Amino acid sequence: MAGRTIELAHQPSTLDVYARAALGVLPVFGKSGVRRSLPTQTLALKGLRVDTDNLAGYTRVCGLRFGDTLPITYPFTLVFPTVMKLMVSSEFPFPAIGSVHTDNVIEQRRPISVSEPLDLAVHAENIRLHPKGTQVDLVSEINVGRELVWRQVSTFLKMHPTGAPKEPKQSHPDEVPPRPMRTLRVDQKTIGRYAAVSGDRNPIHVSSLGAKAFGFPRAIAHGMWSAAAILGAVEGRIPDAVTYRVKFGKPIVLPATVNVHADEVGTGWDLALRNPKKGYPHLTATLR
Repeated sequence: MAGRTIELAHQPSTLDVYARAALGVLPVFGKSGVRRSLPTQTLALKGLRVDTDNLAGYTRVCGLRFGDTLPITYPFTLVFPTVMKLMVSSEFPFPAIGSVHTDNVIEQRRPISVSEPLDLAVHAENIRLHPKGTQVDLVSEINVGRELVWRQVSTFLKMHPTGAPKEPKQSHPDEVPPRPMRTLRVDQKTIGRYAAVSGDRNPIHVSSLGAKAFGFPRAIAHGMWSAAAILGAVEGRIPDAVTYRVKFGKPIVLPATVNVHADEVGTGWDLALRNPKKGYPHLTATLR
């Protein structure tokens, strides 16, 4: 756990944060290499209220229901500006832009009412080597009063040579994917709307030129858009107290159609978004 706590007076502006993030990838202003240290501070924000218009826009673009409680992925958008503020700090080990969101784990202790005032706290921990570079966990917690109601661990990877052995590729040439439950169609207009309501305006999502600068042929969908959109397949059948583990696979290059798979397992679900032609996963997840 990080040391001192810095109380923020208001939610950070993602436009300002991304401007600073852009400086982080320039040779003159940017960080050189990858450090092995982490920020020591926890960033905190108290008494945040949900903007119901923003929530309505989020549920529309993700294909979820608008109601009295928050979708389990929606608090990601509430903590995201503070996560980004920590990632663009001078103490963070690598630039925010160009890092890859590889995994996300959300623990919802109970449903969160739209009307509840929320206290947020974000810190970084667990820096470690990965076969493709360096990984860091960004931990976000939301309390209502003294009660922890929601916790998230977002894992980010900065790719660089490490000398570590590569992970062996898994091949399943004879495996035929099961028939999908439904399909999802996503294009740049959809992702533009998601960027607006989530505040995540990373250039790889909102600009083909920005995406090409980081090695993608065109703009790609946000991983957390896909993590939210797939929940529409099981909405109304998700436990109140639940852990949602997501692993992001190959990016969804826009425009695209993806297959939705959902299998009930006990009191939870195994979920996947797969390429309809080749069957490889864009996302695999469990709800337990």
